[in-house]
This record gives sequence, C-alpha cells and structure tokens, in this order.
Amino acid sequence: MTSIKSVPSVSVTYARDGSSTKSNELGMRAMQERAYEKRGEQYLLIKSPPASGKSRALMFIALDKLANQGLKQAIIVVPEKSIGSSFNDEPLSKFGFWADWVVAPRWNLCNAPGGDSGKVGALGKFLESDDRILVCTHATFRFAVEKFGIAAFDDRLIAVDEFHHVSANPDNKLGAHLGNLITRDKVHVVAMTGSYFRGDTEAVLAPEDEARFETVTYTYYEQLSGYTYLKTLDIGYFFYSGSYADDLLKVLDPTEKTILHIPNVNSRESTKDKHREVEHIIDALGDWQGTDPVTGFQLVKCPDGRTIRIADLVDDEPAKRDRVSAALKDPSQKNNRDHIDIIIALGMAKEGFDWIWCEHALTVGYRSSLTEIVQIIGRATRDAKGKIHARFTNLIAEPDASEEAVSEAVNDTLKAIAASLLMEQVLTPKFEFKPKTPANTAQDGFDYGEDGYDPNKCNVGFNDESGKFQIEIKGLTQPKSPEANRICQNDLNEVIAAFVQDKTTIERGLFDEELVPEELTQVRMGKIVKARFPELDDEDQEAVRQHAVAALNFTQQAKLAILGDDQEATTNTAFVDGVRQFAMNVRDLDIDLIDRINPFSEAYAILAKTMNEESLKQVAAVIQAKKIKLTPEEARDLAKRAVKFKQERGRLPSLTSTDAWEKKMAEGVAFLARMKQEAMNGK
Repeated sequence: MTSIKSVPSVSVTYARDGSSTKSNELGMRAMQERAYEKRGEQYLLIKSPPASGKSRALMFIALDKLANQGLKQAIIVVPEKSIGSSFNDEPLSKFGFWADWVVAPRWNLCNAPGGDSGKVGALGKFLESDDRILVCTHATFRFAVEKFGIAAFDDRLIAVDEFHHVSANPDNKLGAHLGNLITRDKVHVVAMTGSYFRGDTEAVLAPEDEARFETVTYTYYEQLSGYTYLKTLDIGYFFYSGSYADDLLKVLDPTEKTILHIPNVNSRESTKDKHREVEHIIDALGDWQGTDPVTGFQLVKCPDGRTIRIADLVDDEPAKRDRVSAALKDPSQKNNRDHIDIIIALGMAKEGFDWIWCEHALTVGYRSSLTEIVQIIGRATRDAKGKIHARFTNLIAEPDASEEAVSEAVNDTLKAIAASLLMEQVLTPKFEFKPKTPANTAQDGFDYGEDGYDPNKCNVGFNDESGKFQIEIKGLTQPKSPEANRICQNDLNEVIAAFVQDKTTIERGLFDEELVPEELTQVRMGKIVKARFPELDDEDQEAVRQHAVAALNFTQQAKLAILGDDQEATTNTAFVDGVRQFAMNVRDLDIDLIDRINPFSEAYAILAKTMNEESLKQVAAVIQAKKIKLTPEEARDLAKRAVKFKQERGRLPSLTSTDAWEKKMAEGVAFLARMKQEAMNGK
C-alpha cells in the first residue's frame, strides 16, 4: 500500500468540553437554546454548521409561533426530498419541551409520490385546512406561490432550510418570492443555513431585506469545541498529475472512514467514464470479493488482510443504487461504526447526509460552489465515540503546459485556494475588534494571557466559553450605523468570501512580485465593500473594510504561527497562542500595519509545498502574462487614499518615496492628472 502523503493544511484543535451536545431542561442544545431566545422575531436567520441541530431548533420555534404568536400554519421548505426526513415526527416532550413535533403523513410532501403539480394542489388544500404543519421542497413552494399568490400565505411561518439556495438575483424565483413576502410583511420567516455565501458571489438577500432579519450565529468553532470526542480538523489540498485514480492512495487511507466524491463528468479531472473510475478505485484498494446481497455494498480485501465495505452511489441503475442508499440510511445501523468503510459518490452524500463516523471527506476536482465545499466538510465534522480526528482534502489536477485549457486549470487552482482560505476563516474563533483608547478596560470572561490586561498596549483577550477574540487595534474605525455594526459582528466571512473569490485579487496576491499589499487590503477590499454595501456611508464602508482585512490577516498570521516549521497544532490553545504571538511580535498593533500584510502570503507558502516547482512557475507565468495596468477606477480609488494621506501628513504622496504604498498612491494621482490633461488636449 502506498504511504499516505502529508497534505499541507491548516490544522485547528478544539477543546472538547462537551457543551454543544448537552441539553437544557427543555431538551435544547446550546445552539437551539440561543435560537429559541429569539423566537419572537418576525424574520430570523440562523447561521449554524451542519450537525448543530438546526432542524430541531426550528421545531421549537415553529411550535411556539403556532401556540403563542398567533400564526395559523408553519410551512417548512427544503431543497430536496431527502432532506424532508430531517423534519419527521419528534417526541420533544420526552426531553422536556411542552409539545411534540408531529407532521401528518399527507402533509409531508417530500414523501408523496408524483410530480410537483399534484403536490402544489396538496399545498393549496393544506392552506384551506385546520392542520398546522407542512413540509415540501423549494420547487413545490415556488410553484405554489406562483399559483396561489403571495396573499395566500398571510399569517403563516415560512421556514426555509439550506437558505443559501436563495439569491437576490431576479432570476432566482425562490429569492423573488421571499422578497415579495417580506415586502408584504404578513408572514414570519425563519431562514437556516450552514453557509451564507454562494459560489457565484451573488448576495443571498437584497440589503434592505437582509436588514430586517435578526441573526443567530453559532460558529463552527463553538460547535466543534463543544463536542465530546472530535479534537482536530485538517483542511488541505493536494495536487496530482495524470489520472487522479493513480494518485488517490497517496491521500486516501483505507483505515479511515471516508466519503470520496469523484469529479463531475464535465470537469477537467474526470476521465468521462465515471463507472470505470469507480472500478479503478476499487482495484487500487484491493481484491474485489463480491457484493453483499443485503446491502449492495462492494466487499474488497485490502493488502493488510482486512475486508472493507464500499458503498457505490455512482451506479445509475435505480435498483442497485436505491438498495445501497437505503442501507446507508438504515436507522438500526446509525451507531454501528463497522456498517460501512468508504462511500464513493458523485452528486449524492452532501447536503443533509448524516454519517457520524466519517473521518475523511476527500473531494476530487474543484467544486464551483463554496457552499458545496462547506456541506461536504460538514459530512466529516460529526461527533462520534472514538473519533478524535477529521480532515477534508481537495485533490486537484496540476496545470499541464500541453493542455489547451491551461488557463482553466489555473482558475481551478486559484478557486481551490480561495475555498481553503475561506474554510480556515469559517473554522476559527470569532473576532471582535475595538479601537485602542485610554478608556478601555479588561472585559469579564476574557483571558488576556499570562501578564493579564495591560492598559499601555493593545490587548488580545479570548473568551473560551463563547469562542470569541476581543482585539484592540490603534486607529481602527468603528462602525456607526446599526447595519454596519451587524455586518462587522455577523457578516465578515461573507465579505472575506467575496474578496478571496475575486480573481484579480487572488492572482495578484499570490503571484505579483511587485505587489504593494495595500492595493489589495485597501483598494480591492474597499471596492468590494462599496459594491456589496452601497447603502453605507464612506466611514461605515471603511469600518467594514478594516474589520474584514483584520479578521483575514489575523487568521493567516495565526496559521503561520501554528504551522511554522511544519509543526501541526498540538494543544487546544494553538490558534489562540498564534493570534497572541502575532500581536506580540509588533510593538504597536495598528490598522496601517495590518493593511501592510499580504493576506495571501501564507497560502502561497503552502502552494509551493504541494505543487511541483515547474507547475508553480507555469501558473505564475500564465498570470503574469495577462498583468493589467492601472485602470481609471483603481486610480480614482488610489487618489481618494492620497487625499486621506494628505489630511494626515500635510502633503501629497510622493512618486519618489521609498514607501511602496505612498508611491502607489502618487501613481494614482499622476494617472488621473494625465487623463485630465489628455482630455483637455482632445486626445
């Protein structure tokens, strides 16, 4: 058997204090209790990781809205039929709640036979009935709104699961219907998602609609720190050349419980014959022994003598795949670790798929949706007895100089890095930044390190219970409006997602040797914030920009401290220590210093370790070849920064300055001056 290759990754270690799996007297876990406290809100957005109990949280909230808030009915909307099972009957009173969750079989339309037309008719009958709860798919709900109109849903709760399927784009029908329902303002909406960013960078909701939602945020860090067993989670990527099946065993350990997602047949990584790929994988793992007649699992004898059980969800033959799928969902086997060893899938086993024993989510090829990556990682982040380590690996084809589509290959590489950067952000503790002022004092519940709080320096405090950093930064702009405050508290990861997905930003951040970091942290991030939140004034936009840059760069600098000299995290406090180490390594922690850090430098260091030198040079060459000069829009942004520079220093930036950022701002001013002169000369 090939020795397993160590995949460069960020390794985050968690406390395992059991808090997220304990229940209160009403049978609610930590996240559910937090959401239930906001049950009176008309518009509620729950951002919480897979396996944190969003479905049950909704049950508690919906039952209260029906019993105590005057709503007639609750309609639960899920993206696909299989997820409807998450809302099956639950005896909540058995665990201390005052009511049970019961859905009459005729009103769980995810279980109903036939197409959407019949289900739309059933939903219409439900609206006229005295029954209280219905479950249907996003599609059924869309068609029902089109058929019965917005007013038919007045005085009802609309609960949308996997809310990231919604988009503010006018072509997104579900998003348009929700926008109209919110405008009419006669429904309650509970939206739930494990990730609030989309691969297409579209906003989920229009800003004016989003501002109406009260947000309940439960982070990955809180969820995993509150587990009983799972201690570490690794995120990494590995590049291969040739056929991925040949290199698969360099990253796949057959002793780990693994979900392997093979590439989409239209992707570069696919051989275009998915069935042959599965056969190749099985051959690589060992000798095929036959098929289990009951479950349909493939039995394979490994070189070490063990016989492993493999579920093939790629097989299109309905009878075979349905048997395997049913065996995987068998409730009597949920707690049997030995029921299955490896699941091979293509489009299945992602959203809503629950296999608590999964230790390794291995995905071949870049997935265009960041949300899909979050969902896949969520398959491995369930807590289970004896499971102390989990990892996600993205196996990506190296760009090949002989390929016609070399630029496409480079794009996939950059997207994979962007996804990795974003996941690192999602998995870490929450940042709360505040300006350093003489009036600041130590906050209850925060640990400020061995020396405690020092009023004469910028302090870094960490609250272990909430998984939150509080970091003082000199010169930090604080948000003024409630909306800017909300963004800084709850939506920084969405801003960072837009930033790391911006093609020009990541290309320059990784491969432009002449880059001045402020071009990214100030100009590019500033542009993204302005486009995303046009309703904010300049000062609030600057506050959001600074907070987003600080969050990204603190995570990257902490990663540097954790992975320095190739050392993995070994203690529960590794990330916290990394953040403190970064803060201590500089005399004055100010926003100008943070803006001077290239957020992609650590990503490049990891890329250099995992991609061969020739391929790395080729990627750099492709990007350098299309290097673009300053645009008028970028020059105007630089000129605005130059005005601020003049206000602070009493002079304009100089073209001959030894400071690279000052020189860049001066170039922006000179560029605009040339444009103005050329316009006057009629050129």
